Amino acid sequence: MNEDSEIFTDYPDILEIKDLQKMLSIGRNTALSLLSKQIIKNFRIGNKYKIPKQSVISYVNMQLD
Repeated sequence: MNEDSEIFTDYPDILEIKDLQKMLSIGRNTALSLLSKQIIKNFRIGNKYKIPKQSVISYVNMQLD
């Protein structure tokens, strides 16, 4: 797990959709699809997605397995 703490260090612990897009080099529609299907765990405050950075790290690790 030490490796996990070294990736995406320039990003805050709670991300917004624009951060997710930059992190994964994906477009808005793809990001929205990943979030709405809960493929990347997230929650909403009002109409804004909030994404724990650890959820993105877990997603990336899952893709590598």
